[in-house]
Amino acid sequence: MSLTTLTFGLFFAAVFAVYWIAPPRARKWVLLAASAAFYAPFGAAALSVLAVCALAAWGMGLAVARHRGSRALFAACVAVSLAPLALVKYLPGMFAVAGVSFFTFKIVAYLAQVRAGQVEPERDPAVVAVYAAFFPQVTSGPIQRADSLMPQLRTPPAFDADAALRGAMLVVWGVFKKLMIADNLAGYAADALRTPGTMIGPSVLLGVVLYAVQLYCDFSGYSDMVIGLAAMLGISTPDNFRTPYFARSIREFWGRWHISLSSFLRDYIYFPLGGSRCGAARTALNLMATFLVSGVWHGTGATFLIWGALHGLYQIAGRFTRPARERVRQALHIRADSPLLAVWQSCVTFALVTFAWIFFGAPDLGGALAVLRQIPGGFSLSPQVWKNAAVMLGFDAATAGRMALALAVLFGAEFLARRDGFGAWLEKRPAPVRYALCWAVCAMVLFWGAAAGGGFVYFEF
Repeated sequence: MSLTTLTFGLFFAAVFAVYWIAPPRARKWVLLAASAAFYAPFGAAALSVLAVCALAAWGMGLAVARHRGSRALFAACVAVSLAPLALVKYLPGMFAVAGVSFFTFKIVAYLAQVRAGQVEPERDPAVVAVYAAFFPQVTSGPIQRADSLMPQLRTPPAFDADAALRGAMLVVWGVFKKLMIADNLAGYAADALRTPGTMIGPSVLLGVVLYAVQLYCDFSGYSDMVIGLAAMLGISTPDNFRTPYFARSIREFWGRWHISLSSFLRDYIYFPLGGSRCGAARTALNLMATFLVSGVWHGTGATFLIWGALHGLYQIAGRFTRPARERVRQALHIRADSPLLAVWQSCVTFALVTFAWIFFGAPDLGGALAVLRQIPGGFSLSPQVWKNAAVMLGFDAATAGRMALALAVLFGAEFLARRDGFGAWLEKRPAPVRYALCWAVCAMVLFWGAAAGGGFVYFEF
């Protein structure tokens, strides 16, 4: 059940009504029933796996709490938790479980927090089940930690009309990103990544840039919808994206992109390996290992390994060239807060990230190399060449104008929100500004949005 469909809208309206009518003690059961109903269309086998994982998490949490000093027990519990993910990744023909990456990582995070004493083991299996299967998050995250979500499930807050309205506006913003931008750009990006030999280099490069925008709007749009839907149910969810394409370094980018996964890998891979506390060579190895794990998490092909390795190299290069870059900046008498420097750093960061996205989005390694070979072909800075490139990619004047307007609204708002994140920025705006933006993006979605929303990209992971 996609979050952008009328079916889901009716489903959520019913859940919203029943949830707030129900007494506080019963609301976890409403969420559990809603989560089961939401997940049931993926099949009885998938629902059974999710249920078994949730029940196992409850039991393992109690066991880990009783034997916090046992590394062997904790390792065994983590292995059991990750087993469904490994089976789905490496035996895809035998197992198909939607959202397995996300709910297994949530369970691992819960067990790690119990072992560290950051949360008490949950004795109510229903709370653990809702934590693992919470229906807005179950298929594509965010990976909300137990210390953030579980207390809200145990003691639901009172209804707050203002918070619900802000959540609804965030849902509208996410739908705008998904239907107006991501789904409208998907075809152009796919053509460039899958059939680069049929077009000139500037067309391919334009398609790759559009893929970077599509991927961001697809996943961050989903995250905005999830955060907004949860807010309408009185549940607070941390940001998962904070204007990452305005980041001034790769390190900052990963502090703003898919924050829940980035922080998970930092806390449970990078830090246990030693982080940056073990000397330069070991720090480099730890960074590379962490990003290779991220690549493997996204997929088992060579392209995902290369994507992860590139980001590992970016991080290593950024960390160990920082003193030299700082000396150059000072020698050129450029202020650290110079707007031109910020623009330059953001552009370089975006270029590096977009280059790596080629390997993420191409069907295989041969396809990625074909994209790279094709980009220099016919390359020119002539405006006419770029106009021809857009036409060759499939744009006409009307479509290009609509998309330019939508992207101006998106990145204009995100530029203004680059410090606090869009949700926090929107909350601080006067009511007329919030309503005007909401109605504007609603109009664009209604008149120009994709008629039938496509699947979410991160649903595959």
